[in-house]
Amino acid sequence: MDKKKVVAPLVCHGHSRPVVDLFYSPITPDGFFLVSASKDSTPMLRNGETGDWIGTFQGHKGAVWSCCLDKHALRTASASADFSAKLWDALTGDELHSFEHKHIVRACAFSEDTQLLLTGGIEKVLRIFDLNRLDAPPREVENSPGSVRTLAWLHSDQTILSTCTDMGGVRLWDVRTGKIFRTLETKSSVTSAEVSQDGRYITTADGSTVKFWDANHFGLVKSYNMPCIVESASLEPTYGNKFVAGGEDMWVRVFDFHTGAEVGEFLYSFHYQNFCTTSFSALISWTWDFYFLRIFLFFFSMSPLFNFPLDYIFVV
Repeated sequence: MDKKKVVAPLVCHGHSRPVVDLFYSPITPDGFFLVSASKDSTPMLRNGETGDWIGTFQGHKGAVWSCCLDKHALRTASASADFSAKLWDALTGDELHSFEHKHIVRACAFSEDTQLLLTGGIEKVLRIFDLNRLDAPPREVENSPGSVRTLAWLHSDQTILSTCTDMGGVRLWDVRTGKIFRTLETKSSVTSAEVSQDGRYITTADGSTVKFWDANHFGLVKSYNMPCIVESASLEPTYGNKFVAGGEDMWVRVFDFHTGAEVGEFLYSFHYQNFCTTSFSALISWTWDFYFLRIFLFFFSMSPLFNFPLDYIFVV
C-alpha cells in the first residue's frame, strides 16, 4: 500500500459495560463531538477530535441502545431498555424531557431541522415527538413489520428510513402519509444503515454484504461481498471514495468505494465478544462489544480540518 501512515489510536475509557452505538455531530463553530451509547445506562459526550471526555448523561435505568446529537450539537437524545427515550442539554448535561414508551426503545434520530425526534423499538411503532411541545402526545406512524433496529431521516425530513432486528430489508416511509412506500430488499437483516453526508447514498450492512443505494431513486448502486459477516459499514463523508466495514472476524477493513478493492485492514486481536459499530466523521471511530472505544485518525486528501494533502491515515 502506497503512502500509508500508521499512528496510535485514541483510546477512550469510561464506560463500564459494552459500547453499542456511536454518533458524530457535524462540524460546529465549537468543533465536533462524539456521543456513545452503552449497556451501562450512561451515554457519554466527548470531543470528536481528541476523544476527551466532556460529560456523562445520567438518568436512564437500563441499557442505552442508541444515541444522537442534533446538528448544532446542543441537544442529545438517547433510546433505552428502560422503556424511555430522553432528551438532554448537551451543554449542561441536564435531562430536558423523558419520552415514555411501552417497551424497549432501540433507536432515535433528530430531524434535520432539529424540531422533531423519531423513536422506535420493540413495540414496532415509529413515534415522532415535537420538541417544541415536549408534553404533547407523539404522532405514531403505521406499525413497523418488525422490531425497529435503526432509524434515519431523508429528503429534508419528508422520508424516514427504518430497519428491523428480525427481518431483512430497509423500509422507506412517507412522513406525510405515515405509510411505507418502498422497501430495499436484502437477504439478511440489516445490522447497520446510514445516509451519506451529502444525501446521495444509503449504506447498509447485511450478512456478509455491504450495499450502497441511491438515496433519491432507491436503486442499488453497488454491492460488495465481504470476507465475513459484517456488523457495520460507513462511507467516508467528505469525498465518498472509501468506506470502512467491521465484522465478526475482528478485522476492520477499508475499501475503495468505486471498485470494492481492499485498501487497508487492521486486526483486533482481542478475544472479546462481537464487533458492534463503525462511524465516520472528519475522523473515523469504531468499537465492539466491550467497555471502551477507539478513535482512529483517517483523514483524506485535502481534509477540511488540515491544510496539507495526504492519502489516508489509519491505525492497527
